[in-house]
Amino acid sequence: MAHVNLVDPASSAAAVKPTLDRIKGAFGVVPNMFKAVANSPAALASMWGSFGALGQGKLGAKLGEQIAVAVADRNDCNYCLAAHTLLGQKAGASGAEMAEAQHGRSADPRTAAALAFAVKLVENRAAVDAADVAALRAVGFDDEAIVEILAHVALNLFTNYVNVALDVPVDFPGVKLSRRS
Repeated sequence: MAHVNLVDPASSAAAVKPTLDRIKGAFGVVPNMFKAVANSPAALASMWGSFGALGQGKLGAKLGEQIAVAVADRNDCNYCLAAHTLLGQKAGASGAEMAEAQHGRSADPRTAAALAFAVKLVENRAAVDAADVAALRAVGFDDEAIVEILAHVALNLFTNYVNVALDVPVDFPGVKLSRRS
């Protein structure tokens, strides 16, 4: 059971109802994570706005979802691992590609570099160096894309922390954490 109220979209406050309606339009339902975050209109607007902005970014949905599962696995976030595995498959990744991304790996050199950078950001609390950035540049990432990778990691840290700290019930098909195997 979640440690906070899961806001019922049907009876939600006017400050969050329009955002919850947009979320329902995007997913067909309002996932539990957003119901938990809806306790704070500011947090909900921040989270949903970040998803929307990054969804229009240059990395693309597939790589964004691969980053999300790598981050979720590092943070033991069952909720985000389940949600982003499904979303990654909807964005064109195979189940095998999402499983590899969960481990921070990819057969594609560009994706592998982005995942290695994301994993290092999380595991080293953002302590990366010039060589880490150079590895991204070597496979074609420019400054815009590098900053966007950081933004994806930051957003996923936020969602991971919400789901783990607040014990949000998973409402997506479950995926086993690799670090717990």
